[in-house]
Amino acid sequence: MSETAIVIEHVGRRFGALQAVHDVTLAIERGEIFGLVGPDGAGKTTLIRMLAAVLHPDSGRIVLEGIDVAADPERAKTALGYMPQRFGLYEDLTVAENAFFYGELFEVPRKSYRERMAQLLDAAGLAPFKHRLAGQLSGGMKQKLGLVCALIHTPKVLLLDEPTTGVDPVSRREFWAILYQLRDQGVTIVMSTAYMDEAQRCSRLALLHAGEVRDCATPESLKRGLRGALLSISGAAPRAIRDVLADAPGVLGVLLMGDRVHVRVDDASRSVELKARLGAAAIEHTSIETVEPGIEDVFVALVGDAI
Repeated sequence: MSETAIVIEHVGRRFGALQAVHDVTLAIERGEIFGLVGPDGAGKTTLIRMLAAVLHPDSGRIVLEGIDVAADPERAKTALGYMPQRFGLYEDLTVAENAFFYGELFEVPRKSYRERMAQLLDAAGLAPFKHRLAGQLSGGMKQKLGLVCALIHTPKVLLLDEPTTGVDPVSRREFWAILYQLRDQGVTIVMSTAYMDEAQRCSRLALLHAGEVRDCATPESLKRGLRGALLSISGAAPRAIRDVLADAPGVLGVLLMGDRVHVRVDDASRSVELKARLGAAAIEHTSIETVEPGIEDVFVALVGDAI
């Protein structure tokens, strides 16, 4: 049976007049990859910084691996690894020297440190580059080095704030392979992400908007809970398709998805009416089909025009 690794109870944080996080309550199980999804300004980074004991909540409490983060932040930091959006690598130090520096910060014993560093560098594919300056690494390799440094003291909880933003697809896949290994070892991972394909890989997701959790469940549960049916319409003028169908009877929402438009309707049979409406407006379309919703469809449906 799984155990709760992180308890967040009625947590809030304000910056002046801005309520960045409002009354957030979550329970995160040990060994989960728990995702925080939302637009810029949703409160994801603020929440992760409070988990990392970098910020104190104005209200509520956070308990991480049995430690009250606000009451004992230094002890909490020994149980977690934190990788912010801009990780503090020293570009004039080598890969190995950066890892050594963070090992010293966390007072990792020298004997166990050497073994730990060798394991992490090998898992991250950085062992052949351990003598290369960090400033000479690619973006993806820098992120993997940041992960190595965050894990050097063997934390029970790993906090990642949009760790793969701007990283190439191959490096993202390699990064996720490391996360899966950590999950299998029982490490609890909390990450924010702007990529919907990454959100799909999480055990559970909390959808945040304006500092509040709008829903929290597994990706599949969130998609199954979406009301109505989802139609995907393609054509040469997707914006025109969106504009014409936005206020059509039975349409619950529209979302532009590249060269396609996702139209959420109360019933899939509405496709006949939508075809007729496009024809009356002299807007050509090449296909209209029922599709499975993605996390982005779910999120837009939850927050509506407020995004």
